[in-house]
Amino acid sequence: MSRKKRARRSPDPYFEREQAKYANPIPSREFILQVLREHGRPLDRDELLKTLSLDSPEAVEALRRRLRAMERDGQLHRNRRGGYVIVDNQDLVRGRVSAHTDGWGYVQADTDGGRRVYLSPREMRSLMHGDRVIVQVVGLDADGRPEGKLVDILERQTEQVVGRFFLESGVGFVVPDNRRIQHDIIIPPEQTAGARSGQLVVAEIVEQPSLRRQPIGRIVQVLGDRIEAGMEIEIARRAHGIPVEWPQEVLAEAAALGDRVDPAALEGRVDLRDVPLVTIDGEDARDFDDAVYCEPAANGWRLLVAIADVAHYVQPGTALDAEASKRATSVYFPRSVVPMLPEQLSNGLCSLKPGEDRLCVVCDMIIGPAGQLRKWRFYLGVMRSHARLTYDEVAAILVDEDPQVSARYKELLPHLHNLYGVYKSLRAARERRGAIDFETTEARLIFNEHGAIERIEPLERNDAHKIIEQCMIAANVAAANFLLRHKVPALFRDHLGPDEDRLDQLRQFLGQLGLQLGGGDNPSPKDFARLLRAVQNRPDRHLIQTVLLRSMQAADYRPENSGHFGLALDAYAHFTSPIRRYPDLLVHRAIRHVLAGGKAENYFMRMDELVALGEHCSMAERRAEEASRDALMMLKCQYMADKLGQEFAGLITGVTGFGLFVTLEDVFVDGLVHITNLENDYFQFDPVGHRLTGERTGKVYRLTDRVVVRVARVDVDERKIDFDLVAHQPHDRHGRGEMRPVETRAAARGLRSGRRGLRRKA
Repeated sequence: MSRKKRARRSPDPYFEREQAKYANPIPSREFILQVLREHGRPLDRDELLKTLSLDSPEAVEALRRRLRAMERDGQLHRNRRGGYVIVDNQDLVRGRVSAHTDGWGYVQADTDGGRRVYLSPREMRSLMHGDRVIVQVVGLDADGRPEGKLVDILERQTEQVVGRFFLESGVGFVVPDNRRIQHDIIIPPEQTAGARSGQLVVAEIVEQPSLRRQPIGRIVQVLGDRIEAGMEIEIARRAHGIPVEWPQEVLAEAAALGDRVDPAALEGRVDLRDVPLVTIDGEDARDFDDAVYCEPAANGWRLLVAIADVAHYVQPGTALDAEASKRATSVYFPRSVVPMLPEQLSNGLCSLKPGEDRLCVVCDMIIGPAGQLRKWRFYLGVMRSHARLTYDEVAAILVDEDPQVSARYKELLPHLHNLYGVYKSLRAARERRGAIDFETTEARLIFNEHGAIERIEPLERNDAHKIIEQCMIAANVAAANFLLRHKVPALFRDHLGPDEDRLDQLRQFLGQLGLQLGGGDNPSPKDFARLLRAVQNRPDRHLIQTVLLRSMQAADYRPENSGHFGLALDAYAHFTSPIRRYPDLLVHRAIRHVLAGGKAENYFMRMDELVALGEHCSMAERRAEEASRDALMMLKCQYMADKLGQEFAGLITGVTGFGLFVTLEDVFVDGLVHITNLENDYFQFDPVGHRLTGERTGKVYRLTDRVVVRVARVDVDERKIDFDLVAHQPHDRHGRGEMRPVETRAAARGLRSGRRGLRRKA
């Protein structure tokens, strides 16, 4: 029997799901794709109708609409002969555009491990950062990367931009503040809203760019002549397209839920209100979506992680769900947050406040004495938090043994000590499997009453942070294993190891230091962890750690499980933060589907929907990070504006062909020592060794060298700080070195200027 005949007679594996959705179900998207794959060539609509045995007028129209929808979503592309071609193969790639500041870009594929396809500046003329497209791979570029040609634009990402308005030779245009947007926005004379040249504005894009035309827009708001204190967050939100305003129907749906748990919702749930579950969060946290409890079990521990049951309130098909999926994540700024869900839910019904009945989804685990996850089960519950604890309070009790804080929470002390016990077991298991631990320091901004930064100090992570971290990781592992066991589609948190190019560069760098990374062509997390332990006493350990960290790929969300390299886990899914992350909400829905007796075949979500959602959530996560970083840098520039001429100790945290990026040690502020301000020499940039080397002097500037710099210039609008180099402590092959004063070009220019002044006075 031929393969074609088998395809025609094979039943649609998702017929049950389609039957639940439609009165007259037609073949599912998955089955249509399967038929096209089995034929191995494009089929037009008539051929598909015949192959799928569809002949009624209703079925013909339904298939036409389905095929159009699959085209719109980028699953299929219709060629010039009318045949349907499957996208996401070796030739056609669907994904999101990431623009580089130099004018080129790349498409990160939704599938195929997220491979990247290079786009030339010419192809980028029609595109903007964040657009979703289909491209055809047409060959390799000069660096051996797959190069693409634009086939179709599926979705435009940029609707508004923040930037400077300029008027030159009668032509108005806006230069976007977001450096990833390389197009100037043309503003017709009647659409300037009275803006003057040089002012900061918000422009709405009316016509998107094409191959031969710049984007056209209109000014909708004039922000002023310069960035004033307090504007930085608003500018960052708008510059990166962070959704801020709530649609009225979303607020109406949230208000209709009330502020109390409906007694009817408690039916069939496990009552945990007498279990002393507690929340442990930061001092300024407002939404509490996880609570923990631990007790001894036979040869181990029983650990309960109770998570707010957001999926009970945010149902598919509602305005609430549409807005949550659009935002995909809460965005955290200094002093404020843009939540994924309205406050009615995020700080109300879904927040596990002490003494309040709350619906939850519980991950109930048995942890062995060596930290192994022995058993787990999920169920719906109702809980009542017994305390809202902070990290500092828990650390004071468990680490410092503070009698006053311990007396305040006397009844909870045994349970907190149990949590500390299970944490130590989980931590030991983490170290055994070789999870990679990087030492990083975060900064905390302390503001005065006027909203300006008063000081910047390091944010210390104590054992209480680590307790919650390990409990959440355990629950996330259990959720991933639960989904895999029941084969229900959801999003996994995938983190891949270094790709071939990055691994090759890493080995070259380590070889220059006389070091080796084990594992051959496929090193494991244990190999990385072993190397980190081997260099922990070297003076240049920060250099080695930084290069190891930068060799890693970014984690993202995908429906295919690829494991988590950094945590050394075979499967990992985000389950513990559904208030602020949409992938967690999807995981909750999948778990609830299984608990209700559902099967993989009748789950309401399709794999292609999850592919698109995973890519969107990954994009939204990166967008949130960029917006937060922009706002933070604006605030730091304002903080440094009155420190011109002051000297600070710092660390070289970036080496490029145009200079050195330096992070100040005491204030955690970044700035640039431009290459023109280094010694009177020509410098060669070594991207493998992360260093600049002087051709004449042999002077070497390397990543994580210690330096002393002087603040030379601060530009709040551009978020740039320029430094002059004062002293430098280079590393030798063994990471040793001593601080030495340097005479840079800037210092030499200053010295010559001073001598000329003395001569004039004489």
